[in-house]
Amino acid sequence: MKYHIDEILRKAMDADASDIHIVAGHKPMIRIHTKMTEMEGYEVLTPDDTHAMVKHMAGPEQMERFETQRDSDFSYAVQGLGRYRVNAHVQRQSPAITMRAIKEEIPPLASLNLPEVIAKLTYLPRGLVLVTGATGSGKSTTLASMIQEMNTRYNKHIITLEDPIEYAFKSENSVIEQRELGCDVPTFASGLKHALRQDPDIILVGEMRDLETTASAITAAETGHLVLSTLHTNSAASTVERVVDMYPTGQQNQIRAMLANTIQAVISQQLFKRCDQPGMAPALEIMLATPAIRNLIRENRTFEIPNVIETSRAMGMQTLDNAIAALYFNGMITKEEAVAKAVHPDKLSRTLAA
Repeated sequence: MKYHIDEILRKAMDADASDIHIVAGHKPMIRIHTKMTEMEGYEVLTPDDTHAMVKHMAGPEQMERFETQRDSDFSYAVQGLGRYRVNAHVQRQSPAITMRAIKEEIPPLASLNLPEVIAKLTYLPRGLVLVTGATGSGKSTTLASMIQEMNTRYNKHIITLEDPIEYAFKSENSVIEQRELGCDVPTFASGLKHALRQDPDIILVGEMRDLETTASAITAAETGHLVLSTLHTNSAASTVERVVDMYPTGQQNQIRAMLANTIQAVISQQLFKRCDQPGMAPALEIMLATPAIRNLIRENRTFEIPNVIETSRAMGMQTLDNAIAALYFNGMITKEEAVAKAVHPDKLSRTLAA
């Protein structure tokens, strides 16, 4: 190996990079507060370089999956640096690697600049809580901090199903079991089915990515468990629609009724580069399952959900644009950044100019 991956990771950590990209034909690249930057001191990597790095990090099962499926997700830990979420894949017939740095310490929920209502969700006894957003929007950190909050408060049994395991929890007052896809369990759906026989109180499902997983998660929430999961959607309304659309047409009315009964909250999250100090700031759309929201889901009127969120601020709900505006008025993000990621850019632009 011309360059050792651990050396690259050490320099990336010193630069405060969140992501590392290793691609044959390029120098190593890192992402620092949303901006892609070429690492200095390296030559262009060859396919042999990138393949050697994959082989160094992947275990036998992950390497076999990479060789057969041309894609493999796993975690990698380096003493003194921390843990990384890794995706090894093939592009232009050469191995490539994308890595996301995972902080070893789970940040306290109070340190994440999230609305107070997020902490209140950790007191829920049962139901379904979904944290949504694009890749890199901070979903995993939000969920990990919520789980850690419950870990220190309750004497409960918590099971996580992850692909791969990101934050490593230590059981405190609760007992936490973490199961990784490919190593401990074949699929989310299989892990969730068997988790229900393992006497859990709280279940974290890494992603509701297919019908079987989604159906099992809703069933678990229906039967008295608190289930937390993610979807790659960008709003509460689109999240509800995505869940319903996973089902065949003939079952959609039934699932709307089940979802209306079990859903507790949908949190849609985006991250913004801060302009007042180094780091990122989250903006959240928050939908809480009030009777009005449950009726809209049941009656297939999801298009009205944004209006209810807008008029329910006193209950802790908020639209994404209101959250973005708050970041701007608090001097944390620029106007350009705010408008670029707004749901209604023209309307928000007028609000910020007022």
